[in-house]
Amino acid sequence: MTLTVSFILIAYVLIALERWHRTTVVFFFASLAVVIGLVTPHEAWEAIDYNTLGLLLGMMIIVNIMKQTGIFRYMALQSVKLSRGNTFKLFFMITAITWLASAFLDNVTTVMLITPISLFIAEMIGISPYPFFMGEIIASNMGGTATLIGDPPNIMIGSAAGLSFFDFITHLTPVAIAVYITFVFYFRLSEAKKFGLMGRFNLERLSIRPEKAIKDVKLLKKTLFVFALVLIGFMFHHIAHLLPSVVALMGAALLLLITKHNPEEALKEVEWATLVFLTGFFILVGGLEKYGVIEHIARQLVTITGNVELLAIVILITSAIVSSILDNIPFVAAMIPVIASINSTLGVHTNTLWWALALGSCLGGNGTIVGASANIVVAGISEHSNSPLTFKNYLRYGIPATIISITISAIYILLFL
Repeated sequence: MTLTVSFILIAYVLIALERWHRTTVVFFFASLAVVIGLVTPHEAWEAIDYNTLGLLLGMMIIVNIMKQTGIFRYMALQSVKLSRGNTFKLFFMITAITWLASAFLDNVTTVMLITPISLFIAEMIGISPYPFFMGEIIASNMGGTATLIGDPPNIMIGSAAGLSFFDFITHLTPVAIAVYITFVFYFRLSEAKKFGLMGRFNLERLSIRPEKAIKDVKLLKKTLFVFALVLIGFMFHHIAHLLPSVVALMGAALLLLITKHNPEEALKEVEWATLVFLTGFFILVGGLEKYGVIEHIARQLVTITGNVELLAIVILITSAIVSSILDNIPFVAAMIPVIASINSTLGVHTNTLWWALALGSCLGGNGTIVGASANIVVAGISEHSNSPLTFKNYLRYGIPATIISITISAIYILLFL
């Protein structure tokens, strides 16, 4: 147990120092954990979340083919046109769209679609794409909190507690909106001017003509057709008993088939470093699960208090802290039987503890650059720009966003849940 925790801590320190690429660090320690027997090859294999990796791979292929149609350039030009030269209005539009899309799509799919657009926009109007990258990550994790299908922990909690889609809309959507609006105001007051988001740009000089951006109408129709099928699949995958990864990979395969696109070209554009990082991270977290570290954290919460409101706040804060440094899925999996036991022991007939777990685990993902899969994906895309996200520069806004979110959530729990 001690050695496994040490591996995680050392990996975090090395990632923060930024002397090596984060993928190299995590890949090394995951491999070392297997070599010295902390986890067996079979355990490492089982620890990997293939649903997440498959979802990423499928969507990367679809997005890379879609990119060739010019649709992202078209959407970027339309956004710039609608902003009427107001830079902060443009920032708000991009992040608001990200929030809304993340409530009904998985966060990873959302940021994969929107981040290339924001990168193009920033380069076109001559400002740093960094605030757009940060805004999209934070908005996606906030939006994913709002619904049953917005984030995997919510799906797990809804299934375990018997909570419906409408329950999540009623109880979590209001606070998810509140934390997003509060963050936007915070960013506008404290940081927007620094990044040139409070000024204006010359819209006429840019000669915006969105209709000229589409390069291949025939390919666009095919990609939009497949993408629509994938979106429908995401919304109803639980009814069809299909994993989201299956939907995404089937969509990618279908698109390759009907477009006759060269698969080698499509696979060249896949963010393989991101997939390898997540694979290594899953293995390290699997080691923590094996030795009971995550379960131990969960069990310790039970001994703190018998007061439901105070326990809810403790669960909220602990979930946020753990989810900011580890994958939230294994933590939520460990917490579900614990909360069910607490409710039974205390004779509680309220879902307050479930809502606290959902808010903490989803919003806590904003804490660090490795706090959620969406963060890692955007960081990978950002490496193709002149403003890459790093462990250090992410913390400047990730930590305030998390503190704002959890503070508002705590007040919301005490007053309304």
